[in-house]
Amino acid sequence: MPSPTYLSEQDHVQISAAVTQAELQSAGEIVTILADRSDGYTDIALAWAALAALLALSALAIAPDFYIGLYDRLIADWGHQWSPRALFTLAAGIATLKFAAVLLIQFWQPLKFWLIPPPVKTARVHERAIRAFRIGAERRTLGRTGVLIYLSMREHRAEIVADEAIATKVDPEVWGEAMSAMLAHVREGRIAEGMCAAVEKVGAIVAPHFPRADGDINEIPDRLIEV
Repeated sequence: MPSPTYLSEQDHVQISAAVTQAELQSAGEIVTILADRSDGYTDIALAWAALAALLALSALAIAPDFYIGLYDRLIADWGHQWSPRALFTLAAGIATLKFAAVLLIQFWQPLKFWLIPPPVKTARVHERAIRAFRIGAERRTLGRTGVLIYLSMREHRAEIVADEAIATKVDPEVWGEAMSAMLAHVREGRIAEGMCAAVEKVGAIVAPHFPRADGDINEIPDRLIEV
């Protein structure tokens, strides 16, 4: 299934211009990434399906007469004899149906993401942001001054990750202002404006610690990466 497109070409231009402007103030190199999601969460979907199957088996163990009677009524087999093999077959069939049904309904993405525990979303977005930072920004600048702004739409979460030189001088809590500025816009559907606000705040935070030097070159492209 292809990822939805959240931004127009003009939005991309707007964000790239904001990055260029912010980098004129400092030696920092800002990387922006907009992701549809940070993980497929197949393990979570399977876990819910397995739980449904287990609950179905537990219900069969607690009230076997109900399921046996329901089966007999459906097939109208009054003379059916319930051997151990038949009981195990019934149990396997019920568990399989429950597992498949719960797995299938999670193809509806809003439900799938609603069922994912918030701490799991937070952890997966953080992990994906760290991986993206290591690929796209970490140690790619001479002064170790890369900063990643990462926004993951399905999880409604964002991360700001800074390279070694900046991280030693800027406390993680300081990025909260940039995060708040971004999410205030994103919550109202203004994604490009949110990214631009975060870029502006990050540039202002980095500038006092790493002012732009004469002859400073752009080491990382300013364009937004949308995945």
